[in-house]
Amino acid sequence: MFRLLAVIFSLVSIAPAFSATQPVRLDTSRQLIVSIHDQKLMLMENGGRVAIYPVSTSKFGVGDFRGRMTTPLGYLMVAQKIGDNAPVGAVFHNRRWTGEILQPNAPGRDPVTTRIIWLSGLETQNAQAFHRCIYIHGTPEEKTIGRPASYGCIRMKAADIAALYNQVPMGALVQIIPDRLPKVPKAGPSPASNMLVAQNENPNIQQQQQPEPTSASGTLTVEQMRMGGALAAQRQKAKLALSKRL
Repeated sequence: MFRLLAVIFSLVSIAPAFSATQPVRLDTSRQLIVSIHDQKLMLMENGGRVAIYPVSTSKFGVGDFRGRMTTPLGYLMVAQKIGDNAPVGAVFHNRRWTGEILQPNAPGRDPVTTRIIWLSGLETQNAQAFHRCIYIHGTPEEKTIGRPASYGCIRMKAADIAALYNQVPMGALVQIIPDRLPKVPKAGPSPASNMLVAQNENPNIQQQQQPEPTSASGTLTVEQMRMGGALAAQRQKAKLALSKRL
């Protein structure tokens, strides 16, 4: 925990190294943990496990040395995301889609495909990660997923990286460990999910409990103003009737 806090506090001085215009802010609401031992990646949200995916790390081992094609260890962060609208299987060269699409296990090809999550190191032991172009990315070599086979990056199946990409924000914390994945309880449903479940079970009660919506500017909607006027008119009629009786 103390090491993690130290990494977070040191981000201010490290961030400009990979973003000369605007540093990416660390986002700890979503976290990725990559296990070299298990060859798996775990997505976490607020301390709970969301999903686990098989991956492939470097066949040359671990480390952060230029020219050695190893996978770095330690705390990193998501510095850039590339491929928002690209189709699954899209081939990237120099982080640009070539227009080509490959199917899983296409023979004779081993490019970066589908999506690119570019990592930047937050510690001395992985300070070269961004300049070494360490990515989490898709690969057509899906038959190698589950064992070390990459050239330093973290490879995933095309469908898996597409799903992960949409769940990981810029600045998300990434930890690459040599050991097994930690045992983490499954993430509970979000408050919005709980509300949907409750509505399905008893929609009438939930509708009564929910506050009336307001407009984006924070003012009352037209429907609310109409209801308010009707209630005011009813109260005025009741007062008049009471005064006549008295």
